[in-house]
Amino acid sequence: MIDHIGFPVSDYPRSKAFYTLALAPLGYAIVMEISGEHTESRSPAAGFGQGGKPDFWIGGEGGIEKPLHVAILAKTRASVDAFHIAALRAGGKDNGAPGLRPHYHANYYAAFVLDPDGHNIEAVCHAAQ
Repeated sequence: MIDHIGFPVSDYPRSKAFYTLALAPLGYAIVMEISGEHTESRSPAAGFGQGGKPDFWIGGEGGIEKPLHVAILAKTRASVDAFHIAALRAGGKDNGAPGLRPHYHANYYAAFVLDPDGHNIEAVCHAAQ
């Protein structure tokens, strides 16, 4: 089980705004924000999560060399759809519309967007619906 993930972004305010809007349909919100004076990189960081625990972190230190892929579990297919819409409205780019991906397994329902730095962010629901 992964406890948390964090990665750098090139424009902290822009990415913070993007993730605030894009992750809301998945029940994620900013749980903790740390100023640059309290981080090793001397850059601000925001931790998003559910239930008071931040598990998805962005940091303003830049240094984007290679995009990464992050998949966030969604409880319903409708929340996957809502994530995709919200992420596009927040300035993300479509990287795979909501739908079944049976090559993974019969109930793999996901949507993919590229965030402002080109990171591939996925919302996935494994429930049969």
